Parts: sequence; structure tokens; C-alpha cells
Amino acid sequence: MTDLSGKRVAMLVEDEFEDRELTAPRDALREAGATVVIVGPSAGAEFKSTRGEAIVTSDMAATAARVTDFDALVIPGGHAPDRMRMRHAMVDLARDAMEAGKPVAAICHGPQLLISANALRQRTLTCWPSIAIDVKNAGGLYVDRPVVEDGNLITSRKPDDVTAFVDALIRALARA
Repeated sequence: MTDLSGKRVAMLVEDEFEDRELTAPRDALREAGATVVIVGPSAGAEFKSTRGEAIVTSDMAATAARVTDFDALVIPGGHAPDRMRMRHAMVDLARDAMEAGKPVAAICHGPQLLISANALRQRTLTCWPSIAIDVKNAGGLYVDRPVVEDGNLITSRKPDDVTAFVDALIRALARA
């Protein structure tokens, strides 16, 4: 197993996140020794998943999060990214992480936040099929694969791809 001790990962959260797309990466990263900080619109707030199987409490408000405090950023899917893109601090954090070249992992609808951050031009990525046109309109190259790695950007399509997504994220974080 890869040892990620000393690595800090910001995981964004909003209501209606996809259960496994948040909990599986969070748990795998913690098991590998990384510190996962749940970043939401406010600190100490509870957020419910789309299926209602998971409730997550944010550790930090997005307005307090700085990209320099983290080694990677994770954007779970579900309906949460559509809410996140309305939060300027979350958009700024995603843009700053992409510009800093830190691993940024977005699954399912997660790339919606990166579209709002204007961070997908000339990038190859995957996502939930219904937002593929949005990715293309934002200058990204959409491909239909379980996981796509393009530089610091890691993307996956759906909950069924979580294992490949997590493996790619852990490899990238180990190199960071």
C-alpha cells in the first residue's frame, strides 16, 4: 500500500453529493495515511448525499481554504458540483489548484466546477455523459473512459469507476 502520510487533501462537499464518489476516495485516502479535510460552504455544517446513505460534516469553510495548504483537491459528483459552482470560494480553490499543478480529481458531474473555473481548455477528460457537451463547449476534449489522467487532472465518469479513480488519485498524490 502507498503511504500518503503528511499529504493533505481538500475534498469539496455540498448537498446532494454522490455517496460513493465522496466516501470511497475519502476512506481510501485516509487508509493510505493522508489527511482529508472536508471543505464546504461553511465549517461544521452537515451535507446529505443524493441517496441519503451518507451525511458528511465540513471541517473547513471554502473561504478559509488556501491551495497552498493542500497537496490535492477532490471534487465528488452528484448534484453537488452544480451547487459548488455557485460558491466563488470553491471556484477559486479549484482554479488555483489547477493553476498550481496540484492533483485535481473530479468524478461524474465534478468537472462542472472546473468549467466555472475556466480550467478545462485543451484538457482531455471524462465525465458524466450529460455534461460532455458542456466540457466540449468549455474547450475540453471529452473521451468516454473509466479514468483519464491529463497532467494534474484526473477524471472519471460515474460511481462504477470509483476504484480506478481512487487508484489514479493515490498514484498522483504519491508523486506530488
